[in-house]
Amino acid sequence: MEIRSAAAFIDYYEKIRARTIRLIEVIPPEHIDFSYKPGKFTIGDQIRHIAAIERNMYGETISGRKSAYQGCGKELADGYDDTVKYFNEMHRQMMGILNGLSDEDLNRRCLTPAGSEISIWKWLRAMTEHEIHHRGELYIYLNLLDVKTPQIYGFSAEEVQEMSVKPTPSNG
Repeated sequence: MEIRSAAAFIDYYEKIRARTIRLIEVIPPEHIDFSYKPGKFTIGDQIRHIAAIERNMYGETISGRKSAYQGCGKELADGYDDTVKYFNEMHRQMMGILNGLSDEDLNRRCLTPAGSEISIWKWLRAMTEHEIHHRGELYIYLNLLDVKTPQIYGFSAEEVQEMSVKPTPSNG
């Protein structure tokens, strides 16, 4: 997918974020520090990581500066409420940066933390993929805790199967 319109990207990205927020809203606050294994990201780390990378890596690099990502630990926000506030504040700041982009800016190049040049539109596409990746991990964490999670598009796989055409000898 090539991103040619800053406004269209922002609309798309806000829909991605809305699905992430719906998932975060079902996290039981008492499980914010849950991790499936010692030494791995906790649920809170996952949320802080999405937020910190969005603003401090992607936001900085598309603004022509070096990445300022310093991790996703509790020093950024501790507890469910503060973590959600941090998540929302980093996104608010990022939206200020994105709203300042023109369609022409999407073709400018920026430097990744590794020093590679990439067009801003490709870097923004990577940002959405990054969020979706970590949202998927949050789904797994919550499933391990037996927390009912929202369907991403409104229906479960089983519901889609039930609504689908049943195979017959003539169609499959």
